[in-house]
Amino acid sequence: MASFSYFTLVSFVFFLLLLNPATATTRKLSALVQQQPLILKYHNGLLLKGNFTVNIIWYGKFTPAQRSILIDFIQSLNPHKNPLPPSVSSWWKTTDKYKAGSSNLVLGKQIIEENYPLGKFLKSSGLVNLAGKAAGRNVINIVFTAKEVTVEGFCMSRCGTHGSVLRAGDKTRFPYLWVGNSETQCPGQCAWPFHQPIYGPQTPPLLAPNGDVGVDGMVINLATVLAAAVTNPFAGGYYQGPATAPLEAVSACTGVFGKGAYPGYPGQVLVEKTTGASYNARGVNGRKYLLPAMWDPAKSACATLV
Repeated sequence: MASFSYFTLVSFVFFLLLLNPATATTRKLSALVQQQPLILKYHNGLLLKGNFTVNIIWYGKFTPAQRSILIDFIQSLNPHKNPLPPSVSSWWKTTDKYKAGSSNLVLGKQIIEENYPLGKFLKSSGLVNLAGKAAGRNVINIVFTAKEVTVEGFCMSRCGTHGSVLRAGDKTRFPYLWVGNSETQCPGQCAWPFHQPIYGPQTPPLLAPNGDVGVDGMVINLATVLAAAVTNPFAGGYYQGPATAPLEAVSACTGVFGKGAYPGYPGQVLVEKTTGASYNARGVNGRKYLLPAMWDPAKSACATLV
């Protein structure tokens, strides 16, 4: 199984220096001295293009409100009747520029595992086990773990991963993702900029657009690994650096949410007048989200919605 873990130990140190715990980089520490041009090379491998069903495995206790935040985000990825830009779908459309074709994602089955059948501590093998519960063709399976669930490497070296699972029937692989709720374990690492960072300038955190620091942080990390899964599903897509610790579509743009971003400052974003919450994208059902910048291959630069 090829698994891509955000926040490897070396990159985690660099990421702390960048003060963006919400998404991961895999840049080497030497980059602090000499920054290399940001060019994600295509490695002639398979990309995920076409129609895919997104299945969700909920591991642990999520409230209906929390589930709806994440479900609405997934349903917002495809064009919809949203009259006001910027939209989640326009953010996702950047993935179309990674070679010809688009990825259309449709919500599929949901499996709820509230009683922790594998315990409250999961190893990477446990994530693969859960992802395999919804095997099939043209699927992307997402494992969400609740705030009381500890995952191997969570907070210490990663906030989410993408990898692949072997389908027993025909020995082919399908992609899976994992994202954990960091609300009580490490919000300063995995839910920034909605929480004070552990290190660096202690600027006031932004207000989460859906009022849930942990789950709004999950949206940022989901956006990161989902874009990576589509543009580099099996280690032969777009990335910079070593295949075992790649900079990918979103992780290449660590810490950037709006124009003028710099380490510790997410950039200029929109603010909801009535609540003061920060966002840069609109979705279905009146949702607002804060989404990280994505590397645009047409511009060879990180692109933001605002």
